[in-house]
Amino acid sequence: MVAASSSVPALTHALSVLRLLASRATAMPAASVARELGLPRSTTYHLLSVLEGEGFVVHLPEARAYGLGVSVFELGSAYLRHDPLERLARPLLARLVDRVGVTAHLGILHGAQTLYLLKESPRAAVPLVTDVGVRLPAHLTAVGRAMMARLPRAQVRALYPAAAAFVDRTGRGPATPTELRRLLADEAARGWSWEDGHVSAGIASVAAPVYDHSGHPVAAVGLTFANRSQPDPAPLAEQVVATAAALSRRLSR
Repeated sequence: MVAASSSVPALTHALSVLRLLASRATAMPAASVARELGLPRSTTYHLLSVLEGEGFVVHLPEARAYGLGVSVFELGSAYLRHDPLERLARPLLARLVDRVGVTAHLGILHGAQTLYLLKESPRAAVPLVTDVGVRLPAHLTAVGRAMMARLPRAQVRALYPAAAAFVDRTGRGPATPTELRRLLADEAARGWSWEDGHVSAGIASVAAPVYDHSGHPVAAVGLTFANRSQPDPAPLAEQVVATAAALSRRLSR
């Protein structure tokens, strides 16, 4: 009991660090964290080191500061996907499929992978590798990139720190951190993501992000189709952006 009790203050302090970082729009130096929480610097550095090792914070060497890590995002996504997200999304995806006649997905980020939670298909659907529970490299999928395009650069860099982190399926798609960064910037400016043959030859996808009440991208809605059937993805993108916006409004109520 003594060991368990003695660990409570450290846990409380660690949670205070995470809450403080979450409340700030930019990363914070360790000294600022210590000052605002009234903690000794040695304790603060130890807490940040442990949290960094577990992926809950990320250290930005150039800025000499700390921000939230991808593990925080994964916890938030896990909470949403266990029921509310899927329940709210399913009727919207069904109506989307009725309108456009191609397969729709709902996915989340799970580390550097896209995890598909929902799939709605028309009767004459194109065979796809994506299904509920399937995971694919996030940098190759429109659904994954739609979310990553709205994440802080530090989080994306933590997921894809070097070329060795990139998986190739068809010889297409970003293969280095620089290529991914440029692609995400373009897609963020456009408002939706698009991949053509990055996952499967002859298959394309468009996707748009879904936001929670704080404006954080927690999921993405995507449409997948044979690329020869939809040479211009813009009309489908318009539909998927509208559906993602509708789901974001539902999550914010």
